[in-house]
Amino acid sequence: MDNNKSKILKVKKNPQGDITDVMLENGNVYSIDEAIMMAKDHLIEGVNVGTARNGRQYLRSNPNDNESDNLDNIETF
Repeated sequence: MDNNKSKILKVKKNPQGDITDVMLENGNVYSIDEAIMMAKDHLIEGVNVGTARNGRQYLRSNPNDNESDNLDNIETF
């Protein structure tokens, strides 16, 4: 495992339920746009960047059989 990578521990959502910010294991908080750029640079573990039909990029958990680690299901702050 790459020691430079960090996992997302918590997320912040807007009233529509969209993730606006993420908190990493080290306690640092990043906007979703910053987190997307970090994920593209392979700095965040367990996520990848998807592109919606409207062209907007979004962060998503890597596919697995565990629903509890999906970004929409982890703890908020």
